Order: sequence, then C-alpha cells, then structure tokens
Amino acid sequence: MADPTPEQVRDFIAAGLACQRVEVEGDGRHFFATIVAAEFEGLPRVRRHQRVYAALGDRMREQIHALSMKTLTPAEFAAEPPAGAAAAHHPH
Repeated sequence: MADPTPEQVRDFIAAGLACQRVEVEGDGRHFFATIVAAEFEGLPRVRRHQRVYAALGDRMREQIHALSMKTLTPAEFAAEPPAGAAAAHHPH
C-alpha cells in the first residue's frame, strides 16, 4: 500500500470532520496537521485529537505512521499571529 500524500491525509480528515480549515504537511509517513473546527469549542486538546483520530479511522493504523497536530477553534485560529509575524520585525 502506497504511503498517503499530505493532500490525501487532508481529505481524509475533512471527510470525517466538519473543518473550517485543514492544512497538512508531511513526507508520506510523518505528518503535521493544523485543523480548525468549530466543534473543538470547549473541548480539551486530548478530546480534539480523539475526534481527528476518529475521522481518520483505520487509516490512522494502516497508512499514517505519525501525525502531529494543532487543533484550533475558528476564534483561536483568528487570534494566532500570522506565520512569520515575529520574523517580520525589523530592528532600527
């Protein structure tokens, strides 16, 4: 069985979880996902991760060897500084 692409992992997550945003990076065996979903509201991180694992189902055991993730509500995502914002500061 071929290793999944980051795009396939993104689609697997999106198919099983109502997400506002899903971004996945990876090399076919190890992946990092940023998942934004309204249903994460009020859930602790461990329950958020369990929802993602449930969305992936058997694929998690059979195809995806390692998945790191950041799980955010839409409000938490909106409050995050844009990637690279800290690096954009130019000293005088």
